Amino acid sequence: MTRSLHRILVAGAAGFIGSNFVRHLRRTRPEVEITVLDKLTYAGNLANLADVEGQPGYRFVRGDICDDELVNELASQTDAIVNFAAETHVDRSLMDPFAFLETDVRGTAVLCEAARKHEHEVFLLISTDEVYGDVPEGRSAEDDAFRPRSPYSASKAGGEHVARAYAESFGLPLLVTRGSNNYGPYQYPEKLIPVLITNAIDGLPLPLYNDGSAVRDYLYVEDHCRAIDQVLHEAPLGSVYNIGTGSETTGLQVAEAVLEIMGKPRSLIEFVADRPGHDYRYALDVSRITELGWEPQVTFAEGLERTVRWYQEHHEWWRPLKSGEYWEYYKRNYRPLAGR
Repeated sequence: MTRSLHRILVAGAAGFIGSNFVRHLRRTRPEVEITVLDKLTYAGNLANLADVEGQPGYRFVRGDICDDELVNELASQTDAIVNFAAETHVDRSLMDPFAFLETDVRGTAVLCEAARKHEHEVFLLISTDEVYGDVPEGRSAEDDAFRPRSPYSASKAGGEHVARAYAESFGLPLLVTRGSNNYGPYQYPEKLIPVLITNAIDGLPLPLYNDGSAVRDYLYVEDHCRAIDQVLHEAPLGSVYNIGTGSETTGLQVAEAVLEIMGKPRSLIEFVADRPGHDYRYALDVSRITELGWEPQVTFAEGLERTVRWYQEHHEWWRPLKSGEYWEYYKRNYRPLAGR
């Protein structure tokens, strides 16, 4: 089964994963008309979409997914929605939980209602592996219970529940993907890998929570975009898919790999106070997406080297972002370990 979609509304596509997904669609499905809706919060950046601006079949609209009137207008002109729009950073959710609830729950509801009203062919919600919470043993499967432990993961779980309710109550043609930790070009430099890379470039300390032992499955963003595309066009409606590599890497291993690629000393690593409710391990069962025919193409070693080189070659993109409010947030978030 393959769906033919002609007019897609991509919400939140001025962010990291969304902008990479738009570029992926432009390369692989140039016939598809794309409307991007993005509020351009601190993590949304028109520079992320500069290379597709002005292309036929592409348009950008600045706006909020919580704006019912605007969302309805755009939904009336499209036949599918892919929702990347979200507040996404765990650390910031600990500082301002309500911003996450507004966008990730209410905003998702507004999009669901518009998709229902205008009888869209597909509503694809981009979620996260963090809805499963900490996974000390085994791997999270798509039917496992949600156990979110941060305002961010709780808000994403809430958005999923809203979408599922729309699917059950109103027949919303829902698909959900739950991706593991992404990395790659255009990632805002508050997430771990771009923090480590850009700090290393400037000879600054590389902050790691506690002892750096938290485990993540790092997924190169282009691999993630291929998986999302495949789910959007081929997956049976009503399906949920975990997307990840099945590999596990600690924060300390990431920092050491970054320093090795860049030829920088290990002494730059700095352990900082742990964050509240820190999930120490995420691990996904990815057999369902594998059965759909997808598998990652980029190893972590290859993807990390590509990412390091991208940040080394694009100072003009990330340096303006690491100023003013960014450093105020950074100082509040990364605090010395007790006794040091």
